[in-house]
Amino acid sequence: MNERIRVAVFASGGGSNFQALQSALAADDDAPAEVVLCISNNPDPGVFQRARAAGIETLRLSPRMFGEEAEYERALLRALEERRVGMIVLAGYMRQLPPGVVNVYRRRILNIHPALLPRHGGRGMFGAHVHEAVIAAGDAESGVTVHLVDEEYDTGPIIAQERVPVLPGDTPEVLAARVLEAEHRLYPAAVMDWARKLRTGEEPAVREGRNMP
Repeated sequence: MNERIRVAVFASGGGSNFQALQSALAADDDAPAEVVLCISNNPDPGVFQRARAAGIETLRLSPRMFGEEAEYERALLRALEERRVGMIVLAGYMRQLPPGVVNVYRRRILNIHPALLPRHGGRGMFGAHVHEAVIAAGDAESGVTVHLVDEEYDTGPIIAQERVPVLPGDTPEVLAARVLEAEHRLYPAAVMDWARKLRTGEEPAVREGRNMP
């Protein structure tokens, strides 16, 4: 019951949320989880440098490396099983997970989105596109959402949110920086809370209903 949950982080870019999570786990002697693997669809993303510096294994797995989607799905599941991964954390991962992975790890996959879902979510809503949409809509606030992953984009149940003001004169870049600060606070806390509940056998609670508009 006291064994730490083994986590695989999936990321496609520089990995600042990976770093925030890894730093929080490393600083907590009673952390309920540990990152044991970093997977990316890209050949050598910045997140791999961060992972290697922390002594964490890196692995590139992309659909482009396989003839069929089913082969890619099997390779992902095999890699996770071999490393006894109990939880997946998406940190700027620019691909949709195969359905088989979602099914095997249901309620054990977390993602972070740079807006207050269900607003400004769905296919194509990532990075600067999200912040541009928030400003274009005239929203008075944006924020960060941590949610469980299902078979669609940004529709899984919400487990945590933090609100961030949209200030007069904000550009997408300025808003993005403010939201990223909130991401670095919220995501490690949400991941550790979820892992702690999984480790103790508690059925983690989520907000009522699916996170749909």
